[in-house]
Amino acid sequence: MKDPAVRSLLIDRAAQMLAARQPVTLRSLVAGTGVSTMAVYTYFDGMDGLWTAMRQEGFTRLAARLATITPSEDPVRDLAALGAAYLSNALAVPDLYRVMFDAGFELENPAAADDTLHYLVRGVERASAAGRFRAGVDPLELATQAWMIGHGLASLVATGPLPPEALAHGVPLLTALFVSAGDAPDRCRRSVELGWRP
Repeated sequence: MKDPAVRSLLIDRAAQMLAARQPVTLRSLVAGTGVSTMAVYTYFDGMDGLWTAMRQEGFTRLAARLATITPSEDPVRDLAALGAAYLSNALAVPDLYRVMFDAGFELENPAAADDTLHYLVRGVERASAAGRFRAGVDPLELATQAWMIGHGLASLVATGPLPPEALAHGVPLLTALFVSAGDAPDRCRRSVELGWRP
């Protein structure tokens, strides 16, 4: 019988080792955990499988974080809140976040990455239906652009050179993006400011 707690333990241990800039090897991974090196094969079929599982876990945790955003009557605020949730997830687990985008390893469930993007797509569709964005706006295109803004900030703050204060740039960046999609500038700014709380 496989114990999900052991799987999680090894994933979290690998992320902690990355955070501490320690080399992640089979032996160093299990050192001090109380499990043997065989557990890496039992749960992941080896080290490559561990990296695959780490990518998957990153998207699983991101989806869980995005699911906590309850839709309000202001769909543009909700889009900004999704962006803030994306950032807070990256800041909580920066090394797991970095592994999520290592395309050198497949995902166990490739649809997981698409599922997280679709939270934004549905948000854009809601904003369009509410008349906040002009007719003809491509929901996938606008959602992808919003994701690029969030990912850029997350990468530069959570795993890069910028201080947390740089997250404030999300407000003017998202405001400019959503205004370009047809939202009224002042109303848009207020909505984004309400939702943007990483």
